[in-house]
Amino acid sequence: MKISTIVNQLEELAPISLQESYDNAGLLVGNVEAEVNAALLCLDSTEDVIEEAIEKKCGLVIAHHPILFSGIKSLTGKNYIERTLLKAIKNDIAIYAIHTNLDNVKHGVNQKIAEKIGLQNLQVLSPKSGTLNKLVFFCPVSASENVKAALFEAGAGAIGAYDCCSFSSEGEGTFRAGTDAQPHVGKIGELHREKENRIELLFPEYLKSVLIKTLNKTHPYEEVAYDIYNLENKWTEVGSGMLGELSEPVDTLAFLDRVKIDLGTDCIRHTKVITEQVQRVAICGGSGSFLLNNAIAQRADVFITGDYKYHQFFDADGKIVIADVGHFESEQHTPELIQEYLQEKIPNFATYLSKVNTNPINYR
Repeated sequence: MKISTIVNQLEELAPISLQESYDNAGLLVGNVEAEVNAALLCLDSTEDVIEEAIEKKCGLVIAHHPILFSGIKSLTGKNYIERTLLKAIKNDIAIYAIHTNLDNVKHGVNQKIAEKIGLQNLQVLSPKSGTLNKLVFFCPVSASENVKAALFEAGAGAIGAYDCCSFSSEGEGTFRAGTDAQPHVGKIGELHREKENRIELLFPEYLKSVLIKTLNKTHPYEEVAYDIYNLENKWTEVGSGMLGELSEPVDTLAFLDRVKIDLGTDCIRHTKVITEQVQRVAICGGSGSFLLNNAIAQRADVFITGDYKYHQFFDADGKIVIADVGHFESEQHTPELIQEYLQEKIPNFATYLSKVNTNPINYR
């Protein structure tokens, strides 16, 4: 199977445009037109993981964390990053990273954590703004429904749990076709008046080129009049962290003990237990200290994440329990999420979960 087929499916789940500015998600090594028989799924694409891919005859490694975050000026094998890249290149193994873009989608990393620890009624903890646009175009009344249907099919018009959302207002458009025109209605050189709908619908930024192509293809006019506006509205389906609830309140220490088992961590570092029971829980895979105020504002009892520093624990300030489960531990089930998704979308493509433990931290 071509790598491009797999990449297209992954980027349907987590579009590259949703990654953070510092990130480097996408195809890092390899040619999208190359054919591969199987993919190895991992959290980190280390040398040992590449060796495992060679043994399993996997031509593609799909990792959560990018092995390459910034540009390099030489490739000599002087560090683990360069050695990993060289081994992959020498053995024709492509490396793809699906990182903060998978963190930022509702059905991504944080939903997997929520599933593991038994949360329900999930919502994005800190929705992103500036990622939604509004498309406004003018269309003959007779063609409006067909054009809208095509745009809905292409992904426009979704608002939260609703789809096919739009607004239309009827008016009169005027135009005069020039000598080189091939008008759908009206005559060359004559002013024409047409009953038209002004149609408005929302869409995520990453669908812009697809929707404009769809609009031009399905609209009957030779020249389509449209406007695109960037919106400040928060997109509730995309953003950082997640908030959820347990089906019923449970003892706080018992909950932390259960989280330790569910997430497979050897220890949990946490602040003082300030409430006997917990029900409302905020989570963020990886490093989530930047979301503490969001978790407090949403009245979460516990905030589960990783990579907390000593002084940052004081920021709980008696308002919430911070539970640091570890960066690796919070995200280690991400390859499982990717495998489940690919098995559903491309059932005839083989995927394997890496057996290499890439956690650089050990506990005693």
